[in-house]
Amino acid sequence: MAKNAIRVRYAPSPTGHLHIGNARTAIFNYLFARHNKGKFIIRIEDTDTKRNIADGERSQLENLKWLGLDWDEGPDVGGDYGPYRQSERRDIYAPLIQQLMDEGKAYESYRTEEELQADREAQKARNEMPHYEYEYAGMSDEEKQAAIDAAKAKGLKPVIRFRVPKDKVYAWDDMVKGNVSFNSDTIGGDFVIAKRDGMPTYNFAVVVDDHKMAISHVFRGDDHVANTPKQLMIYEAFGWEAPKFGHMSLIISKDTGKKLSKRDESVLQFIEQYRDLGYLPEAMFNFILLLGWSPVGEDEIFTRKQFIKMYDETRLSKSPATFDMDKLEWLNNRYVKDADESTIADLAMKQLIKAGNIPANPDTATIEWSRQLINLYKRQMSYMAQINDMASVFFQEPEKVEGDAWDEINNETAPVVLKAFAAEIKKLDLFDSVEIFHVIKRVQAQTGIKGRQLWMPIRIAVTHEMHGPELPESIELVGRETALAHIQQTLDQLGAK
Repeated sequence: MAKNAIRVRYAPSPTGHLHIGNARTAIFNYLFARHNKGKFIIRIEDTDTKRNIADGERSQLENLKWLGLDWDEGPDVGGDYGPYRQSERRDIYAPLIQQLMDEGKAYESYRTEEELQADREAQKARNEMPHYEYEYAGMSDEEKQAAIDAAKAKGLKPVIRFRVPKDKVYAWDDMVKGNVSFNSDTIGGDFVIAKRDGMPTYNFAVVVDDHKMAISHVFRGDDHVANTPKQLMIYEAFGWEAPKFGHMSLIISKDTGKKLSKRDESVLQFIEQYRDLGYLPEAMFNFILLLGWSPVGEDEIFTRKQFIKMYDETRLSKSPATFDMDKLEWLNNRYVKDADESTIADLAMKQLIKAGNIPANPDTATIEWSRQLINLYKRQMSYMAQINDMASVFFQEPEKVEGDAWDEINNETAPVVLKAFAAEIKKLDLFDSVEIFHVIKRVQAQTGIKGRQLWMPIRIAVTHEMHGPELPESIELVGRETALAHIQQTLDQLGAK
């Protein structure tokens, strides 16, 4: 491999579905790799076995593919640096942990969770930041060994802790944040690198994996900044060169101004949820990319190939990125408008089926009718699930006319228009939008009523809505018999004879 080869990775944990923030991390790494003709790698960090969920890995990979990402190495495609699941790399970690212990850079720790909790409470009472207190402080080698032997005799299993150097500054030139530094005394004391079950912790495994996989650059969320000095210590302990780090800004909610939290149910936060609602993957890719990165100029909508060509990591923002649901809907609507009718019809039809508005296996006539309906609302939809609410008049018998709609038609001219319109559509041999348009024109000529007083009573009577897509097309899809029934209901409500 060339010394300066670009190799980046996205390393999800199979503990849940693909989160917006994690998708952003994947996209930024993907674009950096593709722009620089480098390699994009997927690595599954599954050492936290208690939190792993069934199908967690499959869900992560499936949703990344839905967003349009592909990778050069990973658990599903293989590669020269595998295995690509941490749970399959224990034989790699174990000798390295032993090496640190042999060199006096790591040691067995037998403090129980109860003892550690008691320490934290005592520190809190002294107004100290919680930290690990070295359990063998002041002991001779013989005393230390005696303490270890006593713990083993009790059946206790140790964790392995890394010896943190005292009062040493760890600094790096962050690709997003600039110069960042930590004093080793501020990180909370000696930290765990292997759990009681022998599995390595994140901060150890990630260093080993990134080194062994020749990762050149690490782009990740701002919440990982505090992990970086710990990882730099491990790189230093082995004499390895660390990759370049870039920590991307937080994503905050437009409504609360606070960090986007997985517990905040007011915002849909998982890619799966947007797929289920019928968002377009190209729009989601575009929107997520703009959370903390900006292109040159005013335009915000580009193709994936254009994004790859123009991507520049120096345009990653240091300021928090605002998650704006309104902007996402606007952006997706732009993509919907530009998409071909067949793509939108297929996606929206799935939403109609899911809602029970058309059968799961529709016949040819229903499919054609549904396609016409969907095309009628295509320019209005921000995402496909909206078709069920927007077109509800086609699936539900309307209630009586009320509110502003009633105020609009409760007059002398509305019954005149409705009676004339009903009489004319009964005569039609072909009930389609073109003929219906001509009927409306004839009603205007017959009654002398025009403009709003002409078409609004027809729209309200047939659809019970004051706004909607083109009126002739809407009436065609409602159907002659239903349209006549709705008009008669409205005439009855108006008391017209």
